[in-house]
Amino acid sequence: MFISAHSSIRLAAALLLTLAGCTVGPDFLRPEAPPEAHYGKNGDPATTIAADSVAQRFAPGEAVAAEWWRLFNSPKIDAIIAAATAANPTLQAAQASLRQSQYNLRAGYGVFFPAVAADLGAARQRYSPLKVGQDVPSSIFSLFTVSASVSYAVDVFGGERRAVEGLSATVDAQQDAALAAYLALSSNVVNTVIAKAAYSAELEATRQIIDVEHEQVKLARDQADAGTAPYSSVLSIESQLDASEATIPGLEQKITQADDLLATLVGRTPAEFDPPEIAFSELALPRDLPVSLPSDLVRQRPDILAAEAGLHQASAAIGVATAALLPSLTLNASYGANNTAANDLFAHDARFWSLGADITAPLFEGGTLWFRRKAAIAGFEQSAAQYRQTVLSAFAQVADTLRALGHDAETLEAQDHALDAAQEALRLVNANYAAGLANYTNVLIADGQFHQAQIADLEARAVRYQDTVALFAALGGGWWNADAKSASVP
Repeated sequence: MFISAHSSIRLAAALLLTLAGCTVGPDFLRPEAPPEAHYGKNGDPATTIAADSVAQRFAPGEAVAAEWWRLFNSPKIDAIIAAATAANPTLQAAQASLRQSQYNLRAGYGVFFPAVAADLGAARQRYSPLKVGQDVPSSIFSLFTVSASVSYAVDVFGGERRAVEGLSATVDAQQDAALAAYLALSSNVVNTVIAKAAYSAELEATRQIIDVEHEQVKLARDQADAGTAPYSSVLSIESQLDASEATIPGLEQKITQADDLLATLVGRTPAEFDPPEIAFSELALPRDLPVSLPSDLVRQRPDILAAEAGLHQASAAIGVATAALLPSLTLNASYGANNTAANDLFAHDARFWSLGADITAPLFEGGTLWFRRKAAIAGFEQSAAQYRQTVLSAFAQVADTLRALGHDAETLEAQDHALDAAQEALRLVNANYAAGLANYTNVLIADGQFHQAQIADLEARAVRYQDTVALFAALGGGWWNADAKSASVP
């Protein structure tokens, strides 16, 4: 049966209209936010006890500042984070990966447009009529051709739309990865500054203790020479002095490592980076801490959003695999001219054209296409489980950090009392020892207790500061509240 070109076009158009808008595969729906109103089993704390004269208050539902590190009131920290944001290689790699995914998405949109090509050619040929059964002499001639072609793959079942949807989800995932890199960078900078400040304070305290122990050694020697104390007292205090001095290299190494880490975070080598000196006393502990509601957390934390984007990608992949099982329709047309003389290239009898439609349907692929769809479904189930695990881990992290800050305050309060008591005990024992009312064993014990209490108090303060950083990181860092004109959020 003969079907004219116009009939073919009408048939293809009718088929296209019939199937237009049919998109296979599941439509992606964002997972619902968990119904919990708080993070802990018995509710969330409202405040901590006052330790070092500071009680931290938790404010549910209040906005998290985009540049939360400014709450520590350190312009030096602000400067380091600005430098790190501008030059950190990990953040730059994440941003480049984001741009790559954006360009891939733009390239993917090309499937919705016809593909147009032009051809201009010239060839010298020798034609043999024997090829078609004609016993006549061969001929040599030139052939000039100019043509244009148009083809359009009709996305009948939405496979291409699902593919582009997956590319769009990839952009979302890379955006979230860049935000996660930015959050990790800012958190690492602040934590490293806090750690270095604590090590420096501990080093200073240890050196002060060493100065006191040098005086005690001198006093013990004077008493031993005078015969009022045994020489064993001199040996005991010298042993304690040596032990204190042995801690100095370790603390100096930790400070050096903190400086080297800061250099790495700002994208420089340790040799070219001059870290600012930040005393622990320069840092302010944030008092009012916002706490995002659980229903908001799943729409804010970069790792949860990245897991959601991965789930979206997996959902779109099911549609792509399903469409591959179904027929595909391609419309194509071409128009051109050829002639043996360039001057006659556009003569009427030199023109040619074609117009058609192709429908291709897979009949037997050995189960390849079917099992690819099954694999896509399994991939979606895997992504769904990973999303749930990410949400669970995030909620646990927030709950742990809220409780940790309460325990940090309790620990610091106890350490403050222990330090005060140890300092007063050491003062009294030294006075009694100088008056000859106490032996040097008592001095040695009191000195060791004071040293341990001082170091423990510094460590407790540092942990409280770092757990405050951990809370801001657990809440997602507040990037969604950034001012588009002034914030450094990528």
